[in-house]
Order: sequence, then structure tokens, then C-alpha cells
Amino acid sequence: MSGWDEGAVYYSDQAQFPNSGSDGAATAASSRHTILQKFKEFIRNFESKKNVFPYRESLIHNSKSLLVHLEDLLAFDAELPSLLRSSPADYLPLFETAAVEVLRSLRLKEQAESGEMKEPEVREVQILLSSKEDPVSMRSLGAQYISKLVKIAGITIAASRVKAKATYVSLVCKNCQSTKEVPCRPGLGGAIVPRSCDHVPQPGEEPCPIDPWMVVPDKSRYVDQQTLKLQENPEDVPTGELPRNMLLSIDRHLVQTIVPGTRLTLIGIYSIFQAANSSNNHRGAVAVRQPYIRVVGIEEVNEANSQGHAAFTQEEIEEFKRFASRIDAYEAICSKIAPSIFGEENVKKAVACLLFGGSRKNLPDGVKLRGDINVLLLGDPSTAKSQFLKFVEKTAPIAVYTSGKGSSAAGLTASVIRDSSSREFYLEGGAMVLADGGVVCIDEFDKMRPEDRVAIHEAMEQQTISIAKAGITTVLNSRTSVLAAANPPSGRYDDLKTAQENIDLQTTILSRFDLIFIVKDRRDYNRDKIIASHIIKVHASAGTTATDSRVSKEENWLKRYIQYCRTQCHPRLSESASNRLQNEYVRFRQDMRKQANETGETAAVPITVRQLEAIIRLSEALAKMKLSHVATEADVVEAVNLFKVSTIEAAQSGINQQVTLTPEIKQAEAQIKRRIGIGMRISERKLIDELSRMGMNESIVRRALIVMHQRDEIEYKHERRIIVRKL
Repeated sequence: MSGWDEGAVYYSDQAQFPNSGSDGAATAASSRHTILQKFKEFIRNFESKKNVFPYRESLIHNSKSLLVHLEDLLAFDAELPSLLRSSPADYLPLFETAAVEVLRSLRLKEQAESGEMKEPEVREVQILLSSKEDPVSMRSLGAQYISKLVKIAGITIAASRVKAKATYVSLVCKNCQSTKEVPCRPGLGGAIVPRSCDHVPQPGEEPCPIDPWMVVPDKSRYVDQQTLKLQENPEDVPTGELPRNMLLSIDRHLVQTIVPGTRLTLIGIYSIFQAANSSNNHRGAVAVRQPYIRVVGIEEVNEANSQGHAAFTQEEIEEFKRFASRIDAYEAICSKIAPSIFGEENVKKAVACLLFGGSRKNLPDGVKLRGDINVLLLGDPSTAKSQFLKFVEKTAPIAVYTSGKGSSAAGLTASVIRDSSSREFYLEGGAMVLADGGVVCIDEFDKMRPEDRVAIHEAMEQQTISIAKAGITTVLNSRTSVLAAANPPSGRYDDLKTAQENIDLQTTILSRFDLIFIVKDRRDYNRDKIIASHIIKVHASAGTTATDSRVSKEENWLKRYIQYCRTQCHPRLSESASNRLQNEYVRFRQDMRKQANETGETAAVPITVRQLEAIIRLSEALAKMKLSHVATEADVVEAVNLFKVSTIEAAQSGINQQVTLTPEIKQAEAQIKRRIGIGMRISERKLIDELSRMGMNESIVRRALIVMHQRDEIEYKHERRIIVRKL
């Protein structure tokens, strides 16, 4: 959108209360006075409980702004909310005037009681509205909503710097020096400067010319104003569509409260403006205007309040509690994870833990410990890795799906963009900022460029994204779980290679994954038969109305249950669970040290304190599934088992022991040295093919390469496709 944060705007001057003649004026004034009195009565006399006056109390404690719930206004007087909804630009200033008058009278009363005689200074009170109604879709906002009150939800992707917006412009005549104050319309509205001066010239005095007025900035009155870009929530965007965005204008006490990546539900006045340099600003298109929303109430959406008590019915809560009390609750949840995928029970358990997550903790020294669980699926093609990612994208309350090849560091984290009209830099959040409080699914993780992969290190562990570009230095939240899928460098998992060769990712990124699964396509007659039967059944039953309806109902139920558990339950480890965990971690470290001493090489996946924290998070997630506030020893045992069958097995997979030097391997080694001179490079595939044509076994050649690599005689480059001989 061109000039999205510019305020150079023109409009037609419309009377607030249209009338005809003096009778109409009197009626409008009378109506205005009546409504003003109603607003004042509401602020003074609305009771939430017996003798509890929330709005009167709120004004005394915070004289700058007053948050009004439209439901309370409806309970007090049914006419007031409908007036506010239909003509908010007319009646909201009246509401603010009422608040100022009530506050002034309350202050006078306080001063009279204390014996003070000074007139209380009350300039303005900003009325902020809130409502429990459902938001409308950004896509459904059309001309019928213009000048009406609307409620929409979305995620902020950009915020401009704060500007000073004039409420009244002070003018002085160049000729006669007479002064005049002209009001500015709120939001992105400007002021209409009259063409002529009202001054009546004396005899012999020259009349004032046309357009005599000059603006006196120092004597004009201002409020703070900021513009935001609100984008549709990723989960609300239809497949194949680009996400829509909407320009927002916020002022006074709402400015600088929102940063990019914040999910919002807001109430505002759907308005129109014409940017000075808009592409529509040409002959024949003077009537075309761009929409924006002048915000009159913001509710920040996060896990604490987005899916709180109000979001769930009493029946739902009772059903969730009944389900959580079942002995087989954990197994029942795992059975609902990707039911179309056969087997892979451990991966399903891990995905269930990822969806529920552990407990986020804030330490006394300001350090924050993440509760989100990161999972990596690495292995052969056609093992349903992407299907798991797609299932999580549909089931997680907040989720963003992206592919490694099509994602850059800026697209995943955040980018600094320069606005074409104002030449001002502003921030736009990437996938990990948009998924704050949810899950980012990254497919083809191994195809990402190494520099792009490094960009998400901080986001995965500290759960923040630090930006220092173009003079903008800031930190954005990215409290997300990461579910990534990757293939080994050769495309398939090779049992003849070491774990390091198969898992060709840096240790720095591997240590940030709580669970790493090696997913292999095992060739087994009975298993293949069962899988084939399962897939045929899935295809045969797909598309029937009953099946689609049942699957949709189950997915929706699981999503709601996850939301409820994440908001209501924040488990902690019991003492016995803590002791068990301590012993298990020490044993893991000893085993890894022993293995390193025996083989002479370190594990592909190191076991560090991060892995201890991973087991804690898994234990908390298992407790959360059962709505338990305490993670027991049984939860720790299950978490340790999950850790063993994933990360520990991955660390010990492939050939970790030294290869025994047989005569065949020595012969292959000699041929390799004869074929590649020191300093030369060759494609691994080409070398293996050449030696195979000479009658050598491919597995023997690979073992010879492993031996030479362990002795540092050769090194691999370009994702292990190229061999370079060093010695």
C-alpha cells in the first residue's frame, strides 16, 4: 500500500448532527444534551455488583483513559450501544466529554471534602471500547461498514514511528493578523482551511486576499498518533490466497503499546482516506478512497487471554475435565495424532508433546526458560514426514507452514523495509514472529542455506529475534515450537555411514532440538503388506461425507482441547520426578563419555544441559495432557523413553565404531589414492561408479572412504557430494 503511514489527507467537511433550519438545530442540540446526560449517568451509576461502581472507580484511579465494555452499556441503556455502533464518529466524542465532566465533578467533590479550593484541571479522557462479540473477517469488510464500528482480529506486521497529529490547527491571516482555530477530523483526517478571511475591512483598508491563512504550528494542539499494519492471522488465510492487510490508526494512550508480531483483536471505526501520493489520485478517480480503521479499543491476544475462560462453554470445560481424568487419556490423544499415518507411534507421541508444550518459566534474574518443544524428523523420503507437518499445521491453534528451500533468513525471522513514500524504515515480522505462541513447521530443513539456518538459532532457544539493521535495534518475540523435516545429504539414510555423515547439520542447531527422530523406510514383507492395506483403506474411505465429518469433528475437538490445556495448566516437576530425572541425565552423560572413549569420536548429537531441559519439557507436556499440575515420576519415565528412542538412537545410529581393515578395504583404499591425487577433488558418486565398474563392491568402497575420512586423509564438501583428498 503506497504511503501507508502518511497522514496527508483530504476530506469533505460533514456536520456531526445533520439538521435543517433552526428547529432542526434545536432538536439536534436537545438530542445531544440528552445523550450526554445518559453517558454521564452510565459512568456515575453503573453497578457491576451491589454498591460497586467500576467506571467511577476506574476514572478516579486512571484519569487518562476509560475502558468501557459494550455489554455493560447495553445492560444500562439499550439505545447507547446502537448509537455508538451506527455513528461512532459522532457519539464517541460525546462520550469522552461526558467522562471529562464526570471526572471534574468527582475531583471537585474530593477537594470539597479535603478543603481545597483549587479548580481541578481535567483536559481529556480517552474512551476505549471492548466487546465480547465475534470479530468479522477482514475479507468481508466492504462499503456497507464505512463509518460503522467493526471488530476484527489479526497480527501486526509493521508499526510506524510516533507522529504528532493536530487536533486543532491555529491559523493567522497574512494581511490583517486575525487568528482562527480550525478543528481537524480524527484518525487520518485533515483540516479544511477556509479560502477567505472573515475580517471586514475599514474604509480605505485593503480587503484580505484569497487564501490568506498561514498555519502557526506552535499554537496548534496535538496528540500522539501511530499507524500499524494488521494482517490476517495465518490460520484464517484460505489456501492459495495472499494474506490481506489493513491499515490502522491509533492515537493518544494506545501509541507505542504494540510491536510487530503481536496478535490483536480490536474495535475501530471503518474509515476512508486518500493518500496525497496515492496511485488513485489522478483525474477521473477523485472519488476513490482507501479504507483504514481508526482504532478505539485494543485487546492483545496471547495464550493468557486469547483462549481463556470466556472462550469455552461450561459443557466443553466439563467434557475436557472428564477426558483428562481417563486412565488412557495419553493413549487416546496419541491415537488422534495423524490417524491416516500407519505406525510411527513414537513420532506421534513426540508430536502430541510438541502440540501441548511444557511450562514457560520466568526466573527472578529476568532469564526466561522456554516451554516450547522442538522436534526434528530426519530420514528417508516417503516416510510421511511432510504429512506430520501438515497435520500439525491444521491442528495447532496457531501454526505457520514453510519450506526450507523457499525461505530466507528474513522471511523466517524479520525484515527491515523502507516505505516508498515516506522513505522511513519499518519492521515486518517473518514466519517465526507470526507464529508467536504456536508452531512453525519447516519442511526440507536440510535444503536451507546454512546462513539462513543459523538465523533461527536465537529464535529456537531464547525465543526472541534480535534485529540491528538500518538504525533499527529491537527484539521481537518468537515463542514458537519448531517441527522440522529433513533428508540426509545423500537423499536416503545410509547405514554404512556414521551418524555425523547422515545427520549433516551443525551441532549448534541439533542441540536446540529436544527430540531427533531417524525415520527409515524399512523393507519388510509383513510390514509392507500392512502399510499397503492401510493406505488403500484410507484412499477408499476418503471423500465420503461421514468420514470427512468425523475427521473434521475430531480435529476441531483436539484443537480446542490443546487450547484449553495450554491456558489452564502449567505443570511443575514433583520431588521424586526431579530425583529420577537427575539420575537419568547423569547416566546418559556417562554412557556418551564411555562411547566416545571406545570409538575415539564424539557423538553426532551431544547430550548437554539442553537435553536435560528437553526431558523436563516433555514431562510437563505429558502432565499437561492430563490437566495435571504436577509432573510425576511416571511422566519422567515416559519422557526418558521417548528421548531414548529418538535422540539417543540418532546419536548412536550408523557406523559409530572404527571399521575393521580387511584386505578388500585396503585394496579399495589403494585404488582411491591412485584415482585421486593430493589436493584433487571428485564427485563421490562418480568415484563409486568408476570403482564399481572395476569390479569393486560399493559398500566396500564406502567403508574405505569412512576409514580415510576418520584418518583425516579426505574431506567432504558441498553437502558431502564432493571428496577432496588432503593426504
